[in-house]
Amino acid sequence: MNHQPWQQETVIQRTQLILSSFDHWLGHSLFEHFGIIEVKTDAIEVSQQLFEADFIVVSHGTQHDPIFNYGNQKALDIWELTWSELLQTPSKKTAEAIEQQERDRLLAQTTETGYSRFSTIRITKTGKRFKINNGIVWNVIDDQQTYQGQAAVYSDFYFLP
Repeated sequence: MNHQPWQQETVIQRTQLILSSFDHWLGHSLFEHFGIIEVKTDAIEVSQQLFEADFIVVSHGTQHDPIFNYGNQKALDIWELTWSELLQTPSKKTAEAIEQQERDRLLAQTTETGYSRFSTIRITKTGKRFKINNGIVWNVIDDQQTYQGQAAVYSDFYFLP
């Protein structure tokens, strides 16, 4: 039995889609974006590397009210969620009601343009608020360019009083 999320086949596949889509839209690798030069080549090792990265990566699917289908350990820690809780959480639940309209606008813009940069406020499971600066959200696509959802990454954040 696989004990770590990054060891699961669906997570390994999602990791590959997240990384290849980032490269497609931004023209360089997600790891390179954060100055990581030594990138693993084996799919399971890459999955582990992204899961254990020192930046936040999340993605959601294509549902009408998209549900998270990936979050690395840093994302789980920041949002105070377990892996199983994350996989049941609509991504909009991480935005305060006042931020919902801006979030919807950002995601719609990203759907049209492929990726967007953002700064916003999000909330944890227990209601702690934090500010994200210089985030990137992008469309996750497969090898046939079929839309598979969206992903976001950021490392510049701080908790608000």
